[in-house]
Amino acid sequence: MPRALAPLALMVVIFILSGQSQTGSGFPEWARVVAHFSEYALLAALWVWALAPRIGRKALLAAAAISVLYAVSDEIHQSFIAGRDADPFDVVVDCAGIAAALALISVRARSRRMARRAP
Repeated sequence: MPRALAPLALMVVIFILSGQSQTGSGFPEWARVVAHFSEYALLAALWVWALAPRIGRKALLAAAAISVLYAVSDEIHQSFIAGRDADPFDVVVDCAGIAAALALISVRARSRRMARRAP
């Protein structure tokens, strides 16, 4: 269970950042999109790392489910914060980050398995 502390810690950081008022943030839109993509890609990768020493389909699916559900809950959380609102586009960007990370992990694991089989 110690490995689960890493993704849980990131979830706490996301929760804290989401709880802050957005008024006057000054960040350009592209930076916000990159941040959403990156933080959820990292979250998904950390969940895969925490759930399985060997990359397997179940770990990838569990990491995807946890990360997507957290992205949705994060937007719901933001809807209760003054100066913030729930934006479905953010969930789309979050899911794109999750999918990208899990695709890279899957491809890397597949290439490692194939390399072990090669003479």
